[in-house]
Amino acid sequence: MQSSTVRTLLVRGMIAGVVAGLLAFALAYVVGEPSIDSSIALEESASAPAHEHGDAAAVPADEGEEEELVTRPVQSTFGLATGVLVYGVALGGIASLAFAVCLGRVGRLRPRATAALVAGAAFTTVYLVPFLKYPATPPAVGNPDTIGKRTTLFFLMIVLSVLVAVIAVFAGRRLAPTLGNWNATVAAGGGYVLVMAVACLLLPANTDAVKETFPAALLWEFRLASLGVQALLWTAFGLIFGALAERVLRPAAAAAAAATAAAASEAVTARSAARPG
Repeated sequence: MQSSTVRTLLVRGMIAGVVAGLLAFALAYVVGEPSIDSSIALEESASAPAHEHGDAAAVPADEGEEEELVTRPVQSTFGLATGVLVYGVALGGIASLAFAVCLGRVGRLRPRATAALVAGAAFTTVYLVPFLKYPATPPAVGNPDTIGKRTTLFFLMIVLSVLVAVIAVFAGRRLAPTLGNWNATVAAGGGYVLVMAVACLLLPANTDAVKETFPAALLWEFRLASLGVQALLWTAFGLIFGALAERVLRPAAAAAAAATAAAASEAVTARSAARPG
């Protein structure tokens, strides 16, 4: 694939990431933000009695409540939109490069099907599998001092999942001539599942457990919203980028086919002219 085509696909991937990010932002704002607001309200109501029964005289006057740098309305609108759009653009660009590598190398799939395959694999390896080990939690759950540890474990799970998936793809391609495409795909997928299952058992668990007093329904509402936002983001990206990539690659494929046909026609004409009359 020519570098100009890859560059065009990269731009199309970032555009698809922006559109998918806008859709994900809308869902996150409608479905996810209410559970976050409820969690914050629970945290504030739980901390209020402690302040009421505390020794007010022991607290210096200048150590009152810290002024909030970014208000909650700004966080839930501009802050959320900025984060989701940057996330969508970045992952859209990376996924478009992965698409350029996979196109024609993972079977005779059309660009739309390849884009859907890449998006589905990215959702599974980048979010779904790490989510199963370290599920998302709302702000009021967990000790703030353990955020760094929890973030490190989650990103470690992402890196491991992506690395094992890449190895599984290469292993499947190596096994295809011997086992056939279907059996090689099943073997590679089974190997990925097995390795990640072992990794989930060996990696440390989240010791910062959810408080028993926290409503289970609210916790699962937040986690399902988080899962739904990611699913919408990658589904929208796969569909939008697949359509854009098809429009980019269709003229190139037609030109290549025409060039091949012209070369074959010239070869036939040359052989006919070379025959003795």
